[in-house]
Amino acid sequence: MADWFASGRIVDLVLLLVAVEIAALPWLLQRLGSRLSVYQLLPNIIAGIALMLALRASLVDAAWPWISTALLVALAAHLGDLALRLRERSPGQ
Repeated sequence: MADWFASGRIVDLVLLLVAVEIAALPWLLQRLGSRLSVYQLLPNIIAGIALMLALRASLVDAAWPWISTALLVALAAHLGDLALRLRERSPGQ
């Protein structure tokens, strides 16, 4: 099990599960009758993926620019998600 973490394969497994989740989201949202769309969830999903890629890069001792780039992508996606949520809740609309 330690090898799974040291090699970063554990993150690969989690990313595979996220891919399955993304593929199943349209069906699940429709089945639940949710008004959410996959597009509304994408910034949050991208932020999570970027954080997992930063973790993987760290686990395999990648160079710091790879880790910082993944963290910056996560930050940008997170800020995009916040902007979308604030725009949806703004009182003038």
